Amino acid sequence: MGADGSAFVIDLGLERGEPETYAEPGRRTTPLWLGPALLAVLLLFSVTASAPPPGPPLTALLRVPIGPGDPFTTSGDRLLVQSAGELTSYDLETGDRQWRIGQDIPVYRLRTGGGVLLLRPWARGRSEPGTTALALTSGERRWHHGRNVVSFPASGLMVAVEGVRSVSGTGRRVERSVEVIDPPTGFARWRLWVPSTAVLLGVPGRSDGPPRMLLVRDDLTAQVYDVDSGAVLAQRRLPAANYDPENPVIAGGLVLLRHPGPSGVEMSAYHPETLRPLWTKPAGSTRETRACGRLACLIGLDGVRMVDPATGDLLWHRPGWRTVEETGGHLVAYADGPDSPAGVVRPETGEVLVDLTGWRPVPGTTADGDLLVVREIGPGPRTMIAVAAPGVAGPRLLAELPTGTGECQSVPGRLICRSMYGELVVWAYRSGTA
Repeated sequence: MGADGSAFVIDLGLERGEPETYAEPGRRTTPLWLGPALLAVLLLFSVTASAPPPGPPLTALLRVPIGPGDPFTTSGDRLLVQSAGELTSYDLETGDRQWRIGQDIPVYRLRTGGGVLLLRPWARGRSEPGTTALALTSGERRWHHGRNVVSFPASGLMVAVEGVRSVSGTGRRVERSVEVIDPPTGFARWRLWVPSTAVLLGVPGRSDGPPRMLLVRDDLTAQVYDVDSGAVLAQRRLPAANYDPENPVIAGGLVLLRHPGPSGVEMSAYHPETLRPLWTKPAGSTRETRACGRLACLIGLDGVRMVDPATGDLLWHRPGWRTVEETGGHLVAYADGPDSPAGVVRPETGEVLVDLTGWRPVPGTTADGDLLVVREIGPGPRTMIAVAAPGVAGPRLLAELPTGTGECQSVPGRLICRSMYGELVVWAYRSGTA
């Protein structure tokens, strides 16, 4: 103790031994969670660092020379291309060539149905070139028919007809002889005679039942035929109407007919197997009826209406829309015409799920049910491709397509487009790219 009362501290070092608290401290100097947290961070860093970086959203899988007038189409996982006097089939999964054959006379369109590829060359004058069927799996010639053979999607119906020039639609205006064809062999299962003209439609089977054929003759007689045997299953006289390839239509599994009524245009529904009348309701200014999934779209001068075919009840009405169409499993509404889509729409309510202003849908399907869309921007112009997914306000940009790319269509996991440089390009794409 000093004279002023302060204490002296004498440092003796550690020669006399360490205090017990140095070797066994009374409390931890670090928190319990620090060690496990550092270990987790190190593991996460090592896993992230070892993962490969994501690849490009578009990867060219196949490039095929093609002329500006040469057609191409897809069937399942096959790409079929006409080019330079040859027909070639490619595997869309791998890009490998499956088969190639010579082609003497080019066609303007490639059509498929019943497991065959249908080829019908341009008809010059009044001559009928007929239709040749090739096996999709090998390109081998299966059969040739001397007339025009057409197939009806979803119904499995294939017929040889003498067509009457008319506006295209889901039906077909025919005259004189009609033959129902067996797709694998090309043989006629049965025939019928149409002395004047008639509208022919394929009717898909209900509840996994067999398909039917509906024929509406010019005397207003409608007949339902069994596709296998040709037996008449039902017959009824229908109201006078403007019968054409788009009237009547099959929607929601029922036959819908637009026709004049006592107080204006009406819509009537009939059972597809018995032709029993189900309901008749006013159709307003409807000028076109389309199947929209299991519902029916009525398009007119006052906009678009959605109707339940089972009851005829109006589900919604959008006066500002001009038309709608089904693309890639989605219903797309157009406000100002086919080049101005408004958005992806919920069919049951008319709610706009994705705003597509400025974008155009790409025909076809995708693996995850989304919709591919394109738009041109800036000088050049540049073509951008994006993904429109319900639940997201607008399209999500996927990539920029090379200059001169157009006429695209999609299949699951693949984008197929023409190039101005004389190529057909198949890209593998990743729609999940952020």
